[in-house]
Amino acid sequence: MQKRVVITGLAAISPVGTGKDKFWQALVAGRSGIGPITRFDATAMPVRFAGEVKDFDAGLFFDRKEARRMDRFAQYAVAGARMAVEDAALDLEKENLDRVGVIFATGIGGMETFEEQTRVLLEKGPNRVSPFFVPMMIANMAAGQISINLGVRGVNFTVVNACASGTNAVGEAFRALQRGDADVMITGGSEASITPLAIAGFAALKALSVRNDDPPRASRPFDRGRDGFVLGEGAGVLVLETLEHARARGARIYAEVAGYGCTADAYHITAPAPDASAASRAMALALEDAGLKPGEVDYINAHGTSTELNDRQETLAIKNLFGACASRVAISSTKSMIGHLLGAAGAIELVATAMTIATGVIPPTINYEEPDPECDLDYVPNVARERQVAVAMSNSFGFGGHNAAVVLRKL
Repeated sequence: MQKRVVITGLAAISPVGTGKDKFWQALVAGRSGIGPITRFDATAMPVRFAGEVKDFDAGLFFDRKEARRMDRFAQYAVAGARMAVEDAALDLEKENLDRVGVIFATGIGGMETFEEQTRVLLEKGPNRVSPFFVPMMIANMAAGQISINLGVRGVNFTVVNACASGTNAVGEAFRALQRGDADVMITGGSEASITPLAIAGFAALKALSVRNDDPPRASRPFDRGRDGFVLGEGAGVLVLETLEHARARGARIYAEVAGYGCTADAYHITAPAPDASAASRAMALALEDAGLKPGEVDYINAHGTSTELNDRQETLAIKNLFGACASRVAISSTKSMIGHLLGAAGAIELVATAMTIATGVIPPTINYEEPDPECDLDYVPNVARERQVAVAMSNSFGFGGHNAAVVLRKL
């Protein structure tokens, strides 16, 4: 018999604040974290703004030597994991650490380190490349550093699945607990790719908004005037436990993880499939896994990137599955406030979805000003909505045609 799985710890490192509470308060207030790039000189860039993490202090989590040996994506991951474990009031000294695992996501990994060390190679030669270059850059180091830092020795691997990575990581951690492979899983995603090459690359794809004159209003999912996504950074981390384990230790429970589904479009390297059928099927599989029907879903935290194709196709996917119920479900995109965290997007959006269930408040889609006739559902425009949410879904869709959905429900 499959075990039931619950969320007991949450953490966020985001463009609107570090820490679950700062993150959530900003979302409910509809506050944008998008602004001019400060991390490097972006004067010559076609896109000069992003969703930077502004208040992260590595010194609160690492000594100077330790921090220098981690790319920022891994720093965010470890710091987020420590905050989530603390939020869960989980005493690891009392746990069987062979039964505590980590499944973590990133879309790109140590991009900043890669670019820095490439410059070193070209300007100073191969003998000056850091011996820590490879272990700082490789994508699995978020999961690896979490296990090293916390001493947890259970199932441990990394999901790299473009923008669906974070949702897949949480889904796979859910599966590991269902199967009985662990008692506790630390899961989520991290990304730190606001770098010259990443900005230039996504801009070359014509994927980014070019509203350089008005960054806070640039991310506008489902709005008719949307012109591309805004790159963000940070981490979302969740502590999942079997319900049995959580109850035995008297843990606070945010929500139950009820279902997970994932599919492939088998269509194009960047564009979503025109009929949105595989995206619909990922959502359908997650609901089937949860034993729920579309009409029972109160809220969807949408992928909602603010790109023309994605928002239109996600709307179509919801309509395909939900039918007459589509107009009754509340939908919002928190990317309107924090931008697109790539491989961490699904994870931080599941943090927001769990908080929606726990608090009875649905965060808004900000910058929604002009309705698009092809995006005609309830996107909770501009102002948060108080509403009790018993069942919620979070969607993620990635380059390569990867689709993933996780369903949460109130316990």
